[in-house]
Amino acid sequence: MRVGLLAAAGAAALMVGGSAGAETLRDALVQTYNTNPTIMGQRAQLRSLDEGVALARSQNRPQLSGTAGINQNLLRTGGGEGRNLSAGVDVSYPLFTGGRIRNQIRAADERVLAGRAALRATEGDVFTETVGAYMDVIRDRSIVTLNRNQVRVLETNLQATRDRFEVGDLTRTDVAQSEARLALARSNLATAEGRLEGSEENYRRVIGALPDELDPPPPLPPLPTTPDQAVDIALANNSDLVSIAAQVRAAQRDVSIARAGRLPSVSAIGTQSYTNYLGTADDQFGGTGNRNSINNTGVGVQARIPIYQGGAVGAQVRQAQAVQSQLLERGVEVERSVVANTRAAFASYQAAQEAVESNQVAVNANTLALEGTRAEQTVGTRNVLDVLNAEQELLNSQVAVVTARRDAYVAGFQLLNAMGRAEADDLNLDGGALYDPLANYDRVSRRGSDWRDDPDPQPVSTRTVAPPAVGPVDTNRQNTPVTGPTE
Repeated sequence: MRVGLLAAAGAAALMVGGSAGAETLRDALVQTYNTNPTIMGQRAQLRSLDEGVALARSQNRPQLSGTAGINQNLLRTGGGEGRNLSAGVDVSYPLFTGGRIRNQIRAADERVLAGRAALRATEGDVFTETVGAYMDVIRDRSIVTLNRNQVRVLETNLQATRDRFEVGDLTRTDVAQSEARLALARSNLATAEGRLEGSEENYRRVIGALPDELDPPPPLPPLPTTPDQAVDIALANNSDLVSIAAQVRAAQRDVSIARAGRLPSVSAIGTQSYTNYLGTADDQFGGTGNRNSINNTGVGVQARIPIYQGGAVGAQVRQAQAVQSQLLERGVEVERSVVANTRAAFASYQAAQEAVESNQVAVNANTLALEGTRAEQTVGTRNVLDVLNAEQELLNSQVAVVTARRDAYVAGFQLLNAMGRAEADDLNLDGGALYDPLANYDRVSRRGSDWRDDPDPQPVSTRTVAPPAVGPVDTNRQNTPVTGPTE
């Protein structure tokens, strides 16, 4: 049974103090699901695989073609020059193809299944990237706030130090230490602000818009307690494994398709032709009374029996077997990757959870230590440098706990993704109906018309800049080499 990861997002955000009207992680995931170009592109790729089924089934339908032409004889035939108008219709229907068409259809269906699994895997990967971008912005905004507060505190400290220096209570060294620590804090703030801007731009790249105020994320669902449990779930649910297994089955069908080239093929055929000599039949064939038009109708059965094809079929079979072998090895590679990624994500999650607890203890201890150091400074047992060091240690521990919380959440979501539980169906998204890959498959897989196109494709994903203006292309400018200034 799938767990709705974000079902309680609103309540959880209020429990941890999120601001009303702020953007939630669910909002970011819904927008990603509906507008991310990676997901949109994978859906288009799946639709192309659906058409592969239609192409395979088309081989099992009658093939009808017509011909028409008008000819003028330039040499005398039967004593005169002549001309004729001809038209014909040919129809054929495969009766036996050695299993080639049947296996083509089944291979196409397997590739559709692989494409659906690949779409689910892409959704999980992009959602993981979305969660990382969301948490990066929250982390970096918190770090910027901490650094700004540190600058304000150090500015106050520096002013107090200068005042005490003026009355002879402190030395010039104390002032210099305060000035140096304030300059370092301002440098750290500038670095943090630059990192925040980068995180916000990455958020826009993944989700499609710059972030507003962000609510804290909802709690993750219960995760496995051991890495072995996580691996067992991943081996049963990971979409990459489902995709590669379907690709292997399709490759097996491809081998059978190639082997069908050694077998006879039988088709039913029919022809209908009409020739009109345009009043020149007597000139062409001599004499009088020749018919100026001829109709011809025929039906039959045609067999093609391959005897020797220069080794082409054997090469095609071996080539298909080599591709099958490649996919079998790829399956082992994917399995190894899933196991390794699952165990690594589990270890990262456990380590980050422990880091959160340890760093929170450090924050509490450093808060008490700073209060004590300031109190001791007032009685002369501590100096300015001791206070500055205590303030810096508190800031470092606060940054560490913010970073650890981000790492723990992202690692937990990565573990969900590795286990195949971070797809759209798992996240309980409520931004409208989920994309249904069966709808397009049912629409096109049995379509038999040669004249039913889809509308010209347009991008579905949102742009983050204004589209370029469409106008005439200056080909001369495009082809002009870039050179430096000339004298």
